[in-house]
Amino acid sequence: MPIRLKKLIGTILLIALVILYALVATTVAVARLAESSAWVHLAYFILTGFLWILPAMAIIRWMFTGPDGNSAR
Repeated sequence: MPIRLKKLIGTILLIALVILYALVATTVAVARLAESSAWVHLAYFILTGFLWILPAMAIIRWMFTGPDGNSAR
């Protein structure tokens, strides 16, 4: 697959990931953390704020691999 096509698909996937992840994280927070303390809210949003990076890193790594599996620059 050409690198330009992989970058286009990866960009679309990243945008979809961020939007979907934000909606799910916020929905869970509203449904489960309504009566929790401020510290629980803070810990939850710090955790979920960093957790989306893991799937994003996988998408970015895929975007920049060439057809032979090596890094394409």
